[in-house]
Amino acid sequence: MNTKPFITAALIGSFFASSATLAAGGPGYGGGHRASTASTDTETSTSTDSTSSDLTTVEVSDLQYMREEEKLARDVYLTLDQYWGQQTQVFAQIALSEESHTSTVNYLLDKFDVEDPVVNDTIGVFVNEELQALYNELVAKGENSFLDALYVGALIEEKDMVDILAAINETDERPIILAYSNLLDGSKSHLRAFVSVIEAQGITYEAQILDSEEVELIIEEEDED
Repeated sequence: MNTKPFITAALIGSFFASSATLAAGGPGYGGGHRASTASTDTETSTSTDSTSSDLTTVEVSDLQYMREEEKLARDVYLTLDQYWGQQTQVFAQIALSEESHTSTVNYLLDKFDVEDPVVNDTIGVFVNEELQALYNELVAKGENSFLDALYVGALIEEKDMVDILAAINETDERPIILAYSNLLDGSKSHLRAFVSVIEAQGITYEAQILDSEEVELIIEEEDED
């Protein structure tokens, strides 16, 4: 999946400590907000005049990838909710948040005059071939069982965190950093939600992409939120 297998717990902790620190200190390493705070995403973007000519090729590519990656999360959750919605509301609830996330990235695309890769917003349709294949793979796995579906959700959120951190590392644009940091917060919250439902089945969750200590650190933050 082209994801980095390890991010130090200290590094994740420094990024997750506060969005304000990111805003003040500029870019850090690497690269959701909560479903109940959808309005926060758009509030983080400023109104300065910028265009794609101000962005590097990597920044443009990251924005376009993030737009479809957040759409992938939304689409997978909406699809899996059709199978497992009677057993849990977690897919439907997080899909609403992901809709906000992909709209937030679209706002950044408009702001920086970057072409939107989402030319067809139909569920399960992607321009990026990697994401198209990933969507197909994850939906097929999630259809197998309720537990498989929950693990698919947790996998998506772990992958999102790795990709967001990588994208933050590649930009010094404050509006982008602020938006990405909110997406990062959302992925943390979503991961905790999926882990909660998984462990309610009597199963101890094990990290799939991130280091196990990093996932434990994220889960332990629940009481502080």
